[in-house]
Amino acid sequence: MDQENTIIGTPAGPSKESRKLAAKKRATRGPSIGDVAKAAGVSAQTVSRVSNGLTNVEESTKNRVLDAMKELGYRPNRAARALKSGQFKSIGVIMFTLSSFGNMRTLDAIATAASQAGYSVTLIPVQDPTTGTVSGAYERLREQQVDGVVVIFEAHLLDDADITLPEDLPAVVIDSNAGFGYPMVDTDQAQGARIATQHLLDLGHQRVWHIGGPTTSFSATHREESWRRTLKDAGIEAPSVPHGDWSTESGYQIGLELAGNPDVTAIFAANDQMALGAMRALHEQGRRIPEDVSIVGFDDLDESTSFWPPLTTIHQDFYAVGHLSIENLLQQIAGTGSVDDFTTVPTSMVVRKSTAAPPEGARPPSARKKRVAADKG
Repeated sequence: MDQENTIIGTPAGPSKESRKLAAKKRATRGPSIGDVAKAAGVSAQTVSRVSNGLTNVEESTKNRVLDAMKELGYRPNRAARALKSGQFKSIGVIMFTLSSFGNMRTLDAIATAASQAGYSVTLIPVQDPTTGTVSGAYERLREQQVDGVVVIFEAHLLDDADITLPEDLPAVVIDSNAGFGYPMVDTDQAQGARIATQHLLDLGHQRVWHIGGPTTSFSATHREESWRRTLKDAGIEAPSVPHGDWSTESGYQIGLELAGNPDVTAIFAANDQMALGAMRALHEQGRRIPEDVSIVGFDDLDESTSFWPPLTTIHQDFYAVGHLSIENLLQQIAGTGSVDDFTTVPTSMVVRKSTAAPPEGARPPSARKKRVAADKG
């Protein structure tokens, strides 16, 4: 009878082997949200709020939960959270090159701003800017499950009608053509080039030569156009423009050509690296800086203060560009607020020791008379 009751009554408990397997499973699985809640003395809902970055949790409670997460080694289930919220808390970045100073500084600012907003960053570098590789990068980002994308692409390729982002994917473009069809954030390239050129003209130089960047670069094109326009406004014919590839070596080769021209007293280089190469060429050819030739760069590299002489240059605020791009993108993701089609970040000039008035014989008569009068005064 007892045996029968055992069979038809409440089932017997798990066997010893089953209990061992269950214990082993519990030991090998990661901590759960319930484990964190128990350790912190809060509800599972509170743990969920903290892990999702919500602000309606008291600071002391939040700290207890975070401490418990750290102690237990708890990691929120990103996939489950994404399914529930509809967001992956991840931003994709498509970038043509990692070797550019400006691109790296901008990427650093993007990563910082995204992290502060609770987003991770997925980087997909594109080595060859063709329609196929760029479109393929977009598809890879979709597979990575991102909420939006920042495109750092200076090539004219972005004008190609075949290259389009998925319609439902928020996007911001940096350093490209304003006609690309997506919100843009960029340095005010024209302002920077105008300031640089006008600085040299104000010193008394009769003409300013330009070392241009790649013809495929919108930023280089905008700088060259502004340099040309500034000279035209001053009634000065623009000399022909040699183009480099942003590298120090290309600046050096162009600098050798310019150093051999005695009429060259002022140079505006499209970036600091080419300016550095040109400075080396001028030194080698016996052209003193700034006594014989003044030179201005663009970017304000950290190392520009260590050039000899220290380089006068245009400062770009890459931090602001990166942060504004993320701010713009997050507004699109949230669907709140108006998104500007084109946001420009101002530039500023940093005057150091590489610019001065031109040699006495190179100044126009009016400038020489003013200098004599000033010396007598």
